[in-house]
Amino acid sequence: MRRHYRAAYAVALSLLGRQADAEDACQEAWLRALERLDDLRDPRSFRGWLLRIVRHGALNLIESRRLRAVEPLDDERAAGVEDPRQDLRIVRTRARLETALAQLEPAPRQVVVLFDLGGWSHREIAQQLGISEVMSRQHLFQARRRLRGLLDPGEGEDRHEP
Repeated sequence: MRRHYRAAYAVALSLLGRQADAEDACQEAWLRALERLDDLRDPRSFRGWLLRIVRHGALNLIESRRLRAVEPLDDERAAGVEDPRQDLRIVRTRARLETALAQLEPAPRQVVVLFDLGGWSHREIAQQLGISEVMSRQHLFQARRRLRGLLDPGEGEDRHEP
């Protein structure tokens, strides 16, 4: 579990965009994988098999989100006890990032999360998403540019250097 959790979490986060949802999706995927371990024909393909389970679970969670509205956790309840001001800044920054990521198209969002947060290579991303390495690089470029524009309106797509 320790060997594959980070990859599973990166896949779930890239689809869901929220830390708590990604953690839930990973837990569900691990349970489902344990229940279906006998279905795995080639133990060498465990990682890919597990990541497909995570991906399908995350997509199912997205579909269930559409069916019911979820109230986001407010900043005060999410802040920790050590330094509430610092925790609140972290919570707000994370919320801004999650909001910006949610505005990306699914493929660029998955690529930027897997590459930048998950540490995946373009080759691994291409294999997981069924795209070329060149397309993975293109999605990463587009996602980063869009995120810069969303997070810092002075930066991004419409800015022209003098």
